Amino acid sequence: MASCTSLSLLLFIVLFTSFHPSLQENTLHLSFPLTSVPLSETSASKARYISSLLAKKGGAGAASAEGSSPPFGYNYQSSFKYSMALIVSLPIGTPPQAQQMVVDTGSQLSWIQCHRKSPEKQPPPASFDPSLSSSFSVLPCNHPLCKPRIPDFTLPTTCDQKRLCHYSYFYADGTLAEGNLVREKFTFSTSQTTPPLILGCAAESAEAEGILGMNLGRLSFISQAKVPKFSYCVPPRQGGRGDTSGRFHLGENPNSRTFQYINLLTFPQSQRTPNFDPLAYTVGLAGIKIGGKKLNISVAAFRPDATGSGQTLIDSGTQYTFLVDAAYGKVREEVVRLVGPKMKKGYVYGGSLDMCFDGNAIEIGRSIGDMALEFEKGVEILIKKERVLDEVGGGVHCVAIGRSESLGVASNIIGNFHQQDLWVEFDIKNRQIGFGVADCTKSV
Repeated sequence: MASCTSLSLLLFIVLFTSFHPSLQENTLHLSFPLTSVPLSETSASKARYISSLLAKKGGAGAASAEGSSPPFGYNYQSSFKYSMALIVSLPIGTPPQAQQMVVDTGSQLSWIQCHRKSPEKQPPPASFDPSLSSSFSVLPCNHPLCKPRIPDFTLPTTCDQKRLCHYSYFYADGTLAEGNLVREKFTFSTSQTTPPLILGCAAESAEAEGILGMNLGRLSFISQAKVPKFSYCVPPRQGGRGDTSGRFHLGENPNSRTFQYINLLTFPQSQRTPNFDPLAYTVGLAGIKIGGKKLNISVAAFRPDATGSGQTLIDSGTQYTFLVDAAYGKVREEVVRLVGPKMKKGYVYGGSLDMCFDGNAIEIGRSIGDMALEFEKGVEILIKKERVLDEVGGGVHCVAIGRSESLGVASNIIGNFHQQDLWVEFDIKNRQIGFGVADCTKSV
């Protein structure tokens, strides 16, 4: 995800409404029912389509940034309102302050908005006030992470005027988040907290919400907190709006017995070239079907070549699905064959979606038929004909697949639009991803 997700014009923040801990089989289960309010237009307009994988390529592999710490000994469950982002509210600090964060499997560094309240300048209402937390600390300049050659940041970390560690983190659309690197706890209850984790405390950012970095990098939330697996269930959008709740789990998922698993792919260090993201959740896409017809796409289009181009990854922070030209061309060719005369000529939405229509979306979807993304072992993501198109505004509907190269990306990215009504589980310990068909509008 670049900036606060590669989303669209409608985003929803999730806020606390109540807190319900319960004990089950010696494991603490936490549930936070949430409600939604609209994000600022400024934030949404900067968060359109760019993939989060561009936030930072390279960096260290999955490892703890602060030495050894106990693994998560509990399960956390939360609901979220889905429009184009998976935004949850997490309890950070001591005592906890609710912070809205985008669940982003395509980036590493987690960060929050930090502002000290003062009479002279009113901070954003949902920002974090460090002065109110007894567990907050700022990394000094002599910390090992505050070195010019640390590969986890797009710009070298530096010492600010107060001799504190300053970071700058650029996303692909040019959005900048910068501030101090800090340590802070996630406080799920008085007895259940994470160790102090390294976060960005952003003093300068145009975004209204932070990022929960969930990739395989050593500074990601899951690596530092030693979360063995996590999952989410994205509900279908109703009439183009995010007015139904999905589910977010840290730890074990009681529905996992219904999941089908595919393996995460690994690659030698020699193949980690400029176009390759070694910290992403890379999967082996095997093919694409439209209307039951398997398209003539070489499997090589879905695997990284010598330059790293062609990597296929699952990204919760990207809205749509994007394909490299070798695959996109075949998809577009088939769509043109089926409904070409109804397509808007010369129309491109957001610089990347060019299979668009202003006719009857239901009829066009039926003409295209179901789509399917095929993986190993017969596992597939089925995209029903009713969800092949997405409304982008003004009565225009587009096939929710774009060309990666139009974004300057050399990868295939499966975005959250094509993860609707699916449990998607990231099992870090066993290096696999599970899919489970579900009704994600239910509290499961």
